[in-house]
Amino acid sequence: MKKDEVPQDDANVLEGKLKTLKYATNEDGSYVQVQTVGWEPENLALSQAWEDIHERLEIIAQDIAAGKSSPILYFMEKCLMEPPMLAKHMGIGTWRVKRHFKAKGFAKLSQKRLEKYAYVFEVPVEHLTQFDPTRTS
Repeated sequence: MKKDEVPQDDANVLEGKLKTLKYATNEDGSYVQVQTVGWEPENLALSQAWEDIHERLEIIAQDIAAGKSSPILYFMEKCLMEPPMLAKHMGIGTWRVKRHFKAKGFAKLSQKRLEKYAYVFEVPVEHLTQFDPTRTS
């Protein structure tokens, strides 16, 4: 694709706040870096992926309200993490992280462990202990 043909569709899922880097050829035929706000197929795929994530977050929030799950699971999903990644950030085993996904396991967490989770998720501890899915951060 030539440099001047790189799509710049304004219907970006991230509303133009984030540009991605693509490679295209310039007039000399050399590859150059070109920033783009996206193109229709890419934006559609991102939009569908974010819809799936938001649906999962809603289900997890309902499970938390029902006493089945913990806010740890919610924030892990919101941060686009997997259990092994979260375990690494926490410095504990994956099996322990998974235990903290359950309301019973979460209820037994020490203040120090809650503070570490809050640090990893970049939220105040109160977002974990007084869960409210309508908070923006």
